[in-house]
Amino acid sequence: MKRVPKRTTVDMSTKLGRLEFSSPVFTASGCAAAGKELDQFIDITTIGAVVTKSVMLNPRSGRATPRMAETPSGMLNGIGLQGPGIDDFIQNDLSWLSQKGAKTIVSIAGNNVEEFGKVADKLRDIPGVIAIEVNISCPNVENRGQVFACDPYAAADVINSVRRNVSASIPLFAKLSPDVTDITEIAKSVVKAGADGLSVINTLLGMVIDTDTLLPKLSGKTGGLSGPAIRPVAIRCVYQIRKALPNIPIIGMGGIRNGRDAIEFFAAGANAISVGTTVFNDPEACVRIHDETAEILQEKGIRSLSEIISAAHREDL
Repeated sequence: MKRVPKRTTVDMSTKLGRLEFSSPVFTASGCAAAGKELDQFIDITTIGAVVTKSVMLNPRSGRATPRMAETPSGMLNGIGLQGPGIDDFIQNDLSWLSQKGAKTIVSIAGNNVEEFGKVADKLRDIPGVIAIEVNISCPNVENRGQVFACDPYAAADVINSVRRNVSASIPLFAKLSPDVTDITEIAKSVVKAGADGLSVINTLLGMVIDTDTLLPKLSGKTGGLSGPAIRPVAIRCVYQIRKALPNIPIIGMGGIRNGRDAIEFFAAGANAISVGTTVFNDPEACVRIHDETAEILQEKGIRSLSEIISAAHREDL
């Protein structure tokens, strides 16, 4: 039997702008494809939302192998945005998600500003798409110049392009990189350009050296670091953005393994969370983390999730 969230007296619902969710726990882009594999283990319609793997305009084979490596308390990946292309994705993955009735946030990527706009245009009026996550921050592409989130002007250009090519009713979430000096500068830039919310954070750029060959383990040399090792960085980024932008909806992510990790993100200012790397070891993680969070809040006598969101900022009031 597929796992579903347990009944609880705690109100676990949350809002991201005008979007409402019965659970604050989403999948993280890139870690559960379009949810088909996870649906063997959990009822994907009972979690907050499925955030799909980033899709590009054309089919993409990604980087050569090896493209994954274990790290202390984490994982390094250099997949290179492998995918079927937007047309095949709409026909197969999105149609399946729509039939299931899952809330779907589509993550998109592009080689340039124009391509982001073209991918977004393909998603115009597609049933079941409740929001678009704009992946301007993938660290494992071949050309580091493609990491638009490292420059406020380039980041704003992408968001402007996407905003022009989708319905005004579709919320946009800009996915930000921690590999910058001041993440709040990027956050303010994309919000001004039309982003309705922020996904914080993408993986950190990293490298692993094989001590036998003395060469990088990944074919692309560098990759994206994920897992528990990056959680303190993610918490810091969410906290800083929430302080700078008190009202912007934030989806927090980065090394979340359990309910206590989730509560850190909510207290820092996240309105929802995305669970990624831990799904590889525990495909029921999204439901389990929902349940653990609810249990902790219930033990504390807290009646609703909303009571703890941005709690870490109260000392600043």
